[in-house]
Amino acid sequence: MSGRGVGLNFKMSKANVYNWIKKTKPTVNTSYEILEMDELYWFVFRKPKTQTGENVYLTTLVSRSPRQIVGFDIAHDKTPERIQAIVDNSPPAEAYAADGFLGYVYVVYPGRHIRNIRNKNDTFTVKSTNADLRHYIPILARRSRCFARTLETLIAVVTVFVESYNLFGLVKQHFRKFRPKGEMPFGLVDYL
Repeated sequence: MSGRGVGLNFKMSKANVYNWIKKTKPTVNTSYEILEMDELYWFVFRKPKTQTGENVYLTTLVSRSPRQIVGFDIAHDKTPERIQAIVDNSPPAEAYAADGFLGYVYVVYPGRHIRNIRNKNDTFTVKSTNADLRHYIPILARRSRCFARTLETLIAVVTVFVESYNLFGLVKQHFRKFRPKGEMPFGLVDYL
């Protein structure tokens, strides 16, 4: 045990983790310094015969600190209108980072827009979060025979995952404030 009498050992039971969360009360952000945006693609029902094989896009808006999925959209297209809806429905940020996709240029951001065409220096967190989505949700895994039969199924699965992922990000950030140096951190699998 560490911190203010309430600590989190990475081998705690799920019930003890929930009790620790209630006692320490991690807070939810209402504004962010920087948000990163990216899209990943996949298919539902069957893989089409297009060149890249996608027919559905998952666009995510991720905060760096705490690492959370602030907004997302799943649709058959990735139009600037859809991206604008994600930005409009999320808390404001000082800056928004995106890759070179042209659709991000036509969006009106409440903060500064950082468009990075040549490298991934400003979108490393969202790329990592998208990798987590592909890792923890089997229907998004690459080279998988498991895929969603309907768009509604994919939306439901991602929504449930985002709720758990965001709570985990808050708990992990709050835990780091109170843990002694050298104590083993916990991971998403230990949390679940």
